[in-house]
Amino acid sequence: MACWKPILPQHRKPSRSAEHVPVVRSFAPIADVSARILILGSMPGIESLRTKQYYAHPRNAFWRIMGELVGASPDMSYAARTRRLKKAGIALWDVLAACARVGSLDAAIDERSIIANDLVSFLAQHPRIRHVFFNGATAERCFRVHVQPGLESGALILTRLPSTSPAHAARSFTDKLLAWRMILDPLDTNKNN
Repeated sequence: MACWKPILPQHRKPSRSAEHVPVVRSFAPIADVSARILILGSMPGIESLRTKQYYAHPRNAFWRIMGELVGASPDMSYAARTRRLKKAGIALWDVLAACARVGSLDAAIDERSIIANDLVSFLAQHPRIRHVFFNGATAERCFRVHVQPGLESGALILTRLPSTSPAHAARSFTDKLLAWRMILDPLDTNKNN
């Protein structure tokens, strides 16, 4: 398994306010070489970091949605869910490798502290991925600022989906599920490629 290294920011000094904010660090991606799509979050929340499991907060809709779409149901063990994602051709990771943040909300991320994961290398090692789906606006924005400039123009189809976070309560579970159904199109289209 490859070792994922963050892209280190250049010429950036920590701000005074960031010195008192805890730095949180993401963990390894869920992926294998057959992945056809990549779902990117921003940074795992406190419960996910504590358990070292993506989308571990019980009110986060991610695993309920994955249960409906690819059978990775929240009532399965975490290992079984991640195997199901891989079997479906889904890779899962976060845009950020590290950042200063109090709590779990994306709005609390100190923008000056952001260190991105090495998604350029990750995508090169997963050449079948042509579609990247963002779990919310922060993941998309951070990708476009910190990762996309290092990628070949037009190499990927980028799509933002509504956040599965319980903090994003403006949309119902049903609305989120309907929006997230679009991940199935590239999985079905590329199944035999």
